Amino acid sequence: MADLDVVFLTDGGQDVAAVASRLFAFLRAATTSLDIAVYDAHFDDGTGDELIRTLNEAEGRGVRVRAVYNDVHERPVPIPPPPHDPSLLQQLANAVPAKPIPGVPDLMHHKYVVRDGAAVWTGSTNWTTDAWTRMENLIVTVQSADLAAAYTEDFEQLWTKRHVARTGTFDDRPARLDGGATVRALFSPGRGHKMSQLVATRIGQASARVRICSPVLTSTPILGTLAELVDEDGVDLAITVDGPQMVQVLAQWRADGRAAWKAPLYEKIAASGKLAAKPSTPYAPGRVHDYMHAKVAVCDDWTLTGSYNLSHSGELNAENVLDIRDAAFADRCAAFCDEVHARYAR
Repeated sequence: MADLDVVFLTDGGQDVAAVASRLFAFLRAATTSLDIAVYDAHFDDGTGDELIRTLNEAEGRGVRVRAVYNDVHERPVPIPPPPHDPSLLQQLANAVPAKPIPGVPDLMHHKYVVRDGAAVWTGSTNWTTDAWTRMENLIVTVQSADLAAAYTEDFEQLWTKRHVARTGTFDDRPARLDGGATVRALFSPGRGHKMSQLVATRIGQASARVRICSPVLTSTPILGTLAELVDEDGVDLAITVDGPQMVQVLAQWRADGRAAWKAPLYEKIAASGKLAAKPSTPYAPGRVHDYMHAKVAVCDDWTLTGSYNLSHSGELNAENVLDIRDAAFADRCAAFCDEVHARYAR
């Protein structure tokens, strides 16, 4: 594995097997430990069974396997899973030491794995059939003991406190990778406000290009900075969001007078012609989930990506963001953003 690598997923661009082979190869390379934080996991085929076998085999080799996951049982669901057909998260809890993380009203929204205290798998991608085949997503892998130590610290806070609140309460220093790239991680809710401010700062400091993919845009500092940027010459800007999710956000803002002032900022950005919105399928039980789910901001040679939507609620959830400085990596992410934008621009 390269020190820093990224895989891009597109709607209809790959099958489950292609993504599963990458994940299972990452897990099977473990020799001492696997710490897993996953928000959502379910598949329509035998992939979930293979995941459980892979983790059981790792334990059989002496690998310590632990997992934390979002406690879906704390929230009402339309149709509870029948007892004879447990969800993959329940199977995971039965297979390895695992703890549900209740965070109501906030989410344990991570999608990361720390392997052997030396490598990290992270990004925007949940472990589901639709996430792997029908959504735009990123999977980032980093080989760095320094970065892995930060993710391990976050995992230990979740594992010990068993709640979203009061986790991510530390600052990570940049780690240097081969080739000169630097990378650090930020975690919310402990550093949630700092995460949104950092994204806004990187956008505001860009002199050549800004590329953004995010399901929603609701963070005040990010919205304000983008609203200013659309009026400036010299910075090449392209943004892609999920259409139905932003429609829902706008309706919520208008219904809540305290947030209604945000709507004109977003509408100004949309009216600039620099924003594209994926016409995904609105959420409903049983429907396909084909959202524009990637979360990435490219600002010149900086890339910020992870589980964090550029949203206010993301500051309160358990989320993670990589802050990466590497020109070649930024070029790859910008090219992905351009592809997604071109696909959904009207």
